[in-house]
Amino acid sequence: MTQHDHTHLRPWRTIERRASRKIRVGSVEVGGDAPITVQSMTNTLTADAAATIDQIRQLEEAGADIVRVSCPDEESTAAFSTIAKAAKVPLVADIHFHYRRGIEAAKAGAACLRINPGNIGSPARVREVIQAAKDYGCSIRIGVNAGSLERELLERYGEPCPQAMVDSALSHARILQDHDFHEFKISVKASDVFMTVAAYQMLAEAIDCPLHLGVTEAGALRTGTVKSSIGMGSLLWAGIGDTIRVSLAADPVEEIKVGFDMLKSLGLRH
Repeated sequence: MTQHDHTHLRPWRTIERRASRKIRVGSVEVGGDAPITVQSMTNTLTADAAATIDQIRQLEEAGADIVRVSCPDEESTAAFSTIAKAAKVPLVADIHFHYRRGIEAAKAGAACLRINPGNIGSPARVREVIQAAKDYGCSIRIGVNAGSLERELLERYGEPCPQAMVDSALSHARILQDHDFHEFKISVKASDVFMTVAAYQMLAEAIDCPLHLGVTEAGALRTGTVKSSIGMGSLLWAGIGDTIRVSLAADPVEEIKVGFDMLKSLGLRH
């Protein structure tokens, strides 16, 4: 060992992560002192269980920690239990607006539901979904997108902006907290890198839950990699982010590779 190898003597090479509480996504821990996890999403038709399982297999081989699967309709949640049984990694069910899909996915073995509680209708429906998550041990990801903010926030701020995204995230979080549900993480994604980074910086100060990083529709393989690396890289460098997904218009396996390269280059995963 030469005197130049003393990595522990190089304070400028260590990233101090934001203190967040830890939650579980199935068998995987997210937040706190848990390693930053890398996620991707299947792009097969979920109702086609065989094709979806095949793609999950490829993602698992590439090292994916967690895989998200879209559940827009009943055919998808019907196939989900077969898919979940075959998967080795925890699955996140992406629920768009329909509360019943959330309940079905929880029963079918989802480890996490991506759902915005404020968007799924009446308080009774929200309560039902949260109860299903509690009953089946699901965590929840609140996924705020600049492109689909609540109308009253757009009226208040005039256009999508970091503060509007954070307000949206915190109002969804409040609904979960009011139901004594704390197993949640949040993402505030925009396709604009500046807006994304500013929103995550504000959110990191405002709440202690784990944060899921991503830049929306980052783009094709090269441009998407560059855009994600700039936005997510600067957040990770600042210690913000507990789980990441690089969104590319490419084979989802590429998303996993880029995600790990990003974490490796910052010394956050080895």
